[in-house]
Amino acid sequence: MQSHEVMREVLKKTSAKQIAADMGLSLSLIYKWAEPPEDDSGSGASSPLERVGQMIRITGDIRVAQWVCEQADGFFIRNPHNLPPTESVIPATNDIVQEFADMLATIAQASADNTISKDEAKTIRRRWEELKSVTEGFVKAAESGSYVPRPSDAKAAEDK
Repeated sequence: MQSHEVMREVLKKTSAKQIAADMGLSLSLIYKWAEPPEDDSGSGASSPLERVGQMIRITGDIRVAQWVCEQADGFFIRNPHNLPPTESVIPATNDIVQEFADMLATIAQASADNTISKDEAKTIRRRWEELKSVTEGFVKAAESGSYVPRPSDAKAAEDK
């Protein structure tokens, strides 16, 4: 979804006048953020969403995205760059189970003394982020059709 499309949807639920007043900006500028950019023959203005995307692209630093997600009381999960090749669903599922077990082991080890230090919390966070990433890879692969029977598998099943 393009940034102007996001803004158009936001303006369906939030008053443009309220946004303009709270941000100390003109109402026309808020409306321009909901229009396609000028290079697409619209009169849109570069919105804060575009600026944030530009900042991430320029710096390559995901902390910008993490900060934005935190403002919405959420978190950022990086999409996996390399989806698993078409593999059987069982090994992919086992990978998620193993990551989950590793995360639980990290939590158990950290909490063995009934306290969790800042360093232990960071380790737990890293394991949690890894689990989310592996799970996202599985979901993306499923959505892309990686776990559907291949023609040779379907033929073998019919022959049985």
